[in-house]
Amino acid sequence: MNKKWQIYETDEKQIDKIQKEYGLNKLLATILANRNLIKSEDIKLFLQPTRNDFYDPYLITDMEIAVKRILKALKNKEKVTIYGDYDVDGITSITVLKSFLQDIGLETATYIPNRLKEGYGLNKQAIEKIKQEGCQLMITVDCGISGIEEIEYANSLGLETIVTDHHEPGSELPKALAIIDNKRKNSKYPFRELAGVGVVFKLIQALGIKLELKEEAYLKYLDIVCIGTISDIVPLVDENRVIAKLGLRLVQQTKNLGLQSIINSSGYTKIDSSTISFGVAPRINACGRMGHTEEALQLFLSKNRNEVSNLTQKLNQYNILRQEIEKKITKEVIEKIEKENLEQNKAIILGGKDWHHGVIGIVSSKITEIYFKPSILLSFEGDNLGKGSGRSIPGFDLHDALMKCQDLIEKFGGHSMAVGITVKEQQLQKFREKFEEIAEQENIEEIMPIINIDAKIDLNDINKDMVESLKMLEPFGEANKMPVFVFKNLKIDSIRALSEGKHLKLTLKDNNNIINAIGFNIGYLAEDYRIGDKVDVVGVLEINSFNGVNSMQINMKDIMKAI
Repeated sequence: MNKKWQIYETDEKQIDKIQKEYGLNKLLATILANRNLIKSEDIKLFLQPTRNDFYDPYLITDMEIAVKRILKALKNKEKVTIYGDYDVDGITSITVLKSFLQDIGLETATYIPNRLKEGYGLNKQAIEKIKQEGCQLMITVDCGISGIEEIEYANSLGLETIVTDHHEPGSELPKALAIIDNKRKNSKYPFRELAGVGVVFKLIQALGIKLELKEEAYLKYLDIVCIGTISDIVPLVDENRVIAKLGLRLVQQTKNLGLQSIINSSGYTKIDSSTISFGVAPRINACGRMGHTEEALQLFLSKNRNEVSNLTQKLNQYNILRQEIEKKITKEVIEKIEKENLEQNKAIILGGKDWHHGVIGIVSSKITEIYFKPSILLSFEGDNLGKGSGRSIPGFDLHDALMKCQDLIEKFGGHSMAVGITVKEQQLQKFREKFEEIAEQENIEEIMPIINIDAKIDLNDINKDMVESLKMLEPFGEANKMPVFVFKNLKIDSIRALSEGKHLKLTLKDNNNIINAIGFNIGYLAEDYRIGDKVDVVGVLEINSFNGVNSMQINMKDIMKAI
C-alpha cells in the first residue's frame, strides 16, 4: 500500500531559540517546534509539569453544586451509588471516586452494566434496582451525558443524579442535579479533553480543597488516574500530560496491590505509556469484553494479596480467551473478504453468525488497518438483528456517512472514527450498497495513509545520548506520537523475514555506519528488496535490549527504493 511521507516544515530561527533557551539538542528542539510548542510556558509545562499546573476545579460548570451535594450525603450518611462504564476509563473512575469518598468517610455502592447483556450507559432497570436498594444519590462516571430518559426516570423515583462524563453532549442535556462535563457548550474550563477519570480527579480535587485536606489526599490517586487517561486514548497534552507524566512516576512506586500485580504479570520491565497501553489496558478491558467487569474493579480495590493474585490470573485468562476469539473472528472475516473480493470495495461491511460483541470492535480496527478502508462488522443472532462496530480512516467521517443511511439502520452512535451500530439482516445488502455509494461520492480511494516525519537524520549523527534524550518527550500517546524520522540512501547490508514471513529484519549501511532495522507486519516486502539495494526508510529510533546488550535500531514504519 502506498503511503504519503510528509515532513514538517521547520523554522530554523525558532528551533535555534528553543535549543539555546532550554539547553536542548537540535533534534529535541525541532520536535518541540513540530508539536507547536514554542512559547516558554508551553515548553516548560510539556517538559517539566508539576502539581501546580492543575487548573482550578471550580472553573468547571456545576462543580460547586456537585461538591455541596456530596458533602450533604456525607453529613447525613446517605446511601450513594457510583454508576460507571465497563472499560479501563470507567473502572479507574469508579476506583478513584469510591476510594477517595471512603477516605473522607462516605461509603458507596457501585454499579457497572454488563457489556454483553445491558450495553453501554444508563438503563432504567439498573436505576430501578439502585433505588430499591435505598440509594438517594447516584453519581455517574464516564457516562450519563446522553442519558436523558434514564435520568428523567431516576428523577421520577426520587433518585438524585450527579453526572460526571467527558463525552460530547447532544442538543439536550439530562435534567441532573449537576453535570460535570467540560464539553458542555457553556463550559469555561481551559481544557476540554480530559478522560472520564480525569473529570473524576477534578471532582475529588474540588472536594479536597473544600475540606481543606492536604494535596496528597487526592494526588495519591494519580497513578490510577494516569492508567485510565492513557488507556482511553485522549490527547496527552495540556492537563492530560500533567496527569500522565506525574502519574507514571507514581505508577513506578504504586501502593495499589492490583496495579502492582497486573504490571508484574504483563511481562513489561519498563514502566511507560506503552506498558499501560499494551500491558495493562488490554487485561482490564478483557474483563468487560468477556462480561466480568466487576473482577477488574475488585482487583484495583482489593487490599488482600491472595485475592489480588487470583484476580490477576483470571484477568490474564480472560485476555487470552479474548485474543483467541479475536484471532478466530479475524480469520473468518479475512476469508470472507477474499472469497467475496471485498478488498475491491470502497468500504468493507460484513455480517457473521454469533461473532462476539465484546471483541468485534477490535477486529474491525484490525481490518481497517490491514486494508486501509472503513469497516463495519455485524454479529447476527437469533433475532435477525446485526449488532456491531465500525472503524474509519482519517479523512472519512464514518458517523456522517451513517447519518445518510439512517433509513436502513435501526440505531447507531459514536463519532467520525468509531461507531456502534444495529442493522436488520434483511437490510444488510441495501445498507452495504448505499454506504458504498456514499464512500464513492466522497472519493475515498484518493485518501492515502500519511506518515508525518519530524526530521531527516544521517546515520553518522546518531548516538546513544541522542536517542536517550527522546525520553524527555514521554509519555507518548494521542497528540504526542513517538517522533518519526526519515533516513535516506542507505544500502541494505542484510535482509530476511521473521516469524514465518510476518516481520522484516534489515541491517542498513551508510559508508562505515551500520544500524539494525525491524519492520513489524511488513515481512511481505522481503521479496521486493535485495542486498545492495539503496533505500529510504521512515521509522522510530529506539534502543533495543537483547541478551543484556543494548543497540540502536530503527523501528520501520515504511520503506521505499531510493531515488
